[in-house]
Amino acid sequence: RDKLCEYYKNVLKIVRKQCTMNLRKRFRNKKQKRLDMYMVSMKDIAKQCNVSVASVSKALNGYPDISEETRQLILKTASEMGYLPNSSARALKTKRSYNLGVLFVDEAMSGLTHDYFNHVLESFKRTAESKGYDITFTSGNLSGQRLNYYEHCRYRGVDGVVIACINFFTEEVQRLVQSEIPVVTIDHVFDGRIAVVSNNIQGMEDLVSYILKRGHRKIAYIHGEDSSVTRSRLGSFYRTLQKKRIDVPDEYMPVIPYRDAEAAAMATSELLDLKDPPTCILYPDDFSALGGINEIH
Repeated sequence: RDKLCEYYKNVLKIVRKQCTMNLRKRFRNKKQKRLDMYMVSMKDIAKQCNVSVASVSKALNGYPDISEETRQLILKTASEMGYLPNSSARALKTKRSYNLGVLFVDEAMSGLTHDYFNHVLESFKRTAESKGYDITFTSGNLSGQRLNYYEHCRYRGVDGVVIACINFFTEEVQRLVQSEIPVVTIDHVFDGRIAVVSNNIQGMEDLVSYILKRGHRKIAYIHGEDSSVTRSRLGSFYRTLQKKRIDVPDEYMPVIPYRDAEAAAMATSELLDLKDPPTCILYPDDFSALGGINEIH
């Protein structure tokens, strides 16, 4: 019995060893195939198609000076061989990284759940990717090392930066905007830079005009903290009421952080406790409005 047990133990060791060797071999083969796929070059494709490397480059990059038949042959061959373009090589050749930076710093820490900017950034992402660009979020932090926004963008080699939902008046942002890196701002205008802006002035004028038509004259505006958007809205708010010769008491204009329902509720309570409370209250965003409505109810 002891000899039989020893025999089976030896057999089991051999089987285990053989299985381990087979698994390692299979893993090496898969790994090698994967490496081979990533290492396919335009030269390999050119050899397979019996064309020049220049023709392969033109076909892969969408140049028109190549026949459609040759283009389709090259594209099909490249797909079958598992060709992937080398981003570093493309960057050296084109002097472009095809990488766009996004500077998005929300004080409310809502991140990509922001009810407005998440739609803006998602649309930007889809459009950029459809044009062959990658997206990199710029924070100024790199493996525990603190960089300013400009340094981070230089490190990532971005072709341009979109700046949204941030304090545009900080020194860091000013440094980035004044640099050689192309910048597009959202809801803020810098001289000499492209900006995509909401029409806050016309929007506020339309809103106040509607409220006046409803018969309100005691109008309070719980507005957000200082920013270019807040300034545009405030200016339009005061101008529209001045045209109707309506004065606004200072106590009708409390300031709260954006997207802060609790602060909005407190400000609403204070407005309602005034000796001469407003009959209509404006809020800076939906979250604040919900806080105010709950307080009123």
